[in-house]
Amino acid sequence: MRVKVNVKGIVQGVGFRPFVYRIAVSHGLNGYVRNLGDAGVDILLEGTADAVDGFLRDLQAKKPPQARIHEVTKTPLSGENEYAAFTIIRSSEALEHSGSVIPPDSAICSDCLRELRDPADPRFDYFFITCVNCGPRFTIIKRLPYDRENTTMHEFPLCGFCQREYEDPLNRRFHAQTVACPACGPKAYLTTKNGEPVEAADPVREAGHLLSEGNVVAVKGYGGFHIAASAVREAPLARLRLSKHRRAKPFALMAQSLAAIQEFAEVNSKEQELLTSPARPIVLLNKSPSYSLSELIAPDLHNVGVMLPYSAMHYMLFDRVADAAFVMTSANPASQPIVKDNAEAIRTLGGTVDYFLFHNRQIAYRCDDSVTRVHGSRNAFLRRSRGYAPAPVMLKGKAKRCVVGLGGELNNVSCVLNGEKAFLSQHIGDVENLETRRFLQDATAHLIRLTNSHVDAVACDLHPKFTTTHLARELAQQNGWRLVQVQHHHAHVAALMAEHNVDEIVGVACDGYGYGADGGAWGGEVLLCSRGIEGFRRLGHLESQPLLGGDVATRYPLRIAAGILSKKMDVAPWLLENAQRLPHGETEAELILSQLQKPQNIPQTTSLGRVLDAAAAVLGICYERTYEGEAAMKLESAAFHGKDALRMEPVIRGDELDTAQLLLSIYDSRGVVSLADLAYSVHAYLARGLAVLAAEKAAESGVGAVGFTGGSAVNAILAQLMRDAVEARGLRFLVHETVPSGDGGVAFGQAFVGGFLDS
Repeated sequence: MRVKVNVKGIVQGVGFRPFVYRIAVSHGLNGYVRNLGDAGVDILLEGTADAVDGFLRDLQAKKPPQARIHEVTKTPLSGENEYAAFTIIRSSEALEHSGSVIPPDSAICSDCLRELRDPADPRFDYFFITCVNCGPRFTIIKRLPYDRENTTMHEFPLCGFCQREYEDPLNRRFHAQTVACPACGPKAYLTTKNGEPVEAADPVREAGHLLSEGNVVAVKGYGGFHIAASAVREAPLARLRLSKHRRAKPFALMAQSLAAIQEFAEVNSKEQELLTSPARPIVLLNKSPSYSLSELIAPDLHNVGVMLPYSAMHYMLFDRVADAAFVMTSANPASQPIVKDNAEAIRTLGGTVDYFLFHNRQIAYRCDDSVTRVHGSRNAFLRRSRGYAPAPVMLKGKAKRCVVGLGGELNNVSCVLNGEKAFLSQHIGDVENLETRRFLQDATAHLIRLTNSHVDAVACDLHPKFTTTHLARELAQQNGWRLVQVQHHHAHVAALMAEHNVDEIVGVACDGYGYGADGGAWGGEVLLCSRGIEGFRRLGHLESQPLLGGDVATRYPLRIAAGILSKKMDVAPWLLENAQRLPHGETEAELILSQLQKPQNIPQTTSLGRVLDAAAAVLGICYERTYEGEAAMKLESAAFHGKDALRMEPVIRGDELDTAQLLLSIYDSRGVVSLADLAYSVHAYLARGLAVLAAEKAAESGVGAVGFTGGSAVNAILAQLMRDAVEARGLRFLVHETVPSGDGGVAFGQAFVGGFLDS
């Protein structure tokens, strides 16, 4: 019997060909296996029918841990048997299928970690120890098929020892493209901030010493540079905040072990599962009562972002120091992509750091860390990147066309929807300048090539001035693609529909800003959504509130609070009393008061984010936004130990949830009710009010599911209270678990809308 088998999925770079070789030999089959240029694997089998059946069973049941099989195609062949043995043959450049992709980067496996610590092992203390089950993948690939010559490892020819392991079918490094050792692989070295070499017999551990002593060190990882510093010393953290212009934005931590994390943070079973997974994301953890790290890491927040080491280099940093954790934050100039090249690092980071820990392997494609948190027992992504991208999100049905989604403007990610697979790019960031626009364009083109996708359409936001909208128009014109524009909150809800395979849903989409179908500033919406571009209808929203000064109000929440409170009271005494909280003091306060006399000239917004900002200002929690979501995050932290002391019933007028009365009640209760309880009461009112409004609309529309999406859906208090209220009414409640609820999921929703258009 002769059979050709084609396998699609994550089957290159995960030890799949060696695995196929072993099970073919175990079943007495002859033939070959090879990689294809479309990231699939081609197998020819010759043997008995029973042997082929056994092989196909083992193919699914015993696959390598990082492999994902999406499709197996079996084609009988005629003719006589031609092969006397089973072999791995040279990869083909053929592009026979589309929809396969190389795997994400993966954390060091337990076998490699054990060898790293074994003095008798040839790779003892080697910072770049990897095998077929771990190490960089997506960040080293230049083109397909996934062979060493097509990666940034091609500059490191194998020594005799590594070559023998590479060619041994029984070895864990059989055809492992990242195989290397101290004799033939990449080298690590230490330099000053000016790039001058620093003599060190053990540069990695010397870097750990430097960090522990209070120096700031740029560390080159798999997908770019981190800036690292002590987590207990104030001076380097204060320097870092000053040089990176980050007055309050939290820094991420890398802890040496799970036990070390438990010294300063609370970890439940789901969080432990995420922390120790091969993806090794940053996980937001609640600070424990014994938290003793610097308050400069996550000022005024109840939680802190922590990850475990994901490479041998990271583990070695901690080997000879007592530090439980180091600050490990992405190294990028403001509003620009993460730095990945050595020369670029010296040029852009030399004024920030004291030393560089380099290695001499190139990074083909930059990739930031992923960030997630746990809501109950559910994963809630804030950023889906390293460890996950570009692994596809699987849909239940095939799209009618191949669509590229370009996302919005902030926290951007692009998406290629091909058949039943949605491939999300790594984190791109805020597309506000030429560098990030170029990064978006290059990353998207690379993703299209890796997936061998034949694109028919490009989807983008409805906003006419977004950089991504302009790019989408250019790509549509250059390539003859159809242009599909999708309203921002519709895209959020569509992403939720795609993730949960529902055809219709009442979605609560809440964030800071989205360009509305009427040209207004939306951000607290209840939408009825079904598949297709016309598949959404606005059923309700938060009360429209004045946005005094437009974008300036998003930075200084007192402006928003004054505008809302002015509907219910004379706001002048309070605003003048707090005028010092404004950049221009009393002069600015007087200007705001004069603007309130002409409400017809003030832009309006329905944004939930702006209501949270206003509440934070009224409660004295945050007067200036220095990073995205700051006021809302600090309000959530203030509410962490609170209760719903006010127990306000939602005030719904027609299709609108009142928010002015909420803010007045908070204002009037200051000094009488605790800050924690007032902060919690804000969350309780908004969550219950939106849940009631959505549930009523779902009942009217005959829809059985209510979803919560948008940037505000990462708020654990809002999500849980809304879930309780919706499920109490007998409705299904849906939230994101595999893509971000914020703008990192917008491209996915855009592509889904475009992929299922009727014409």
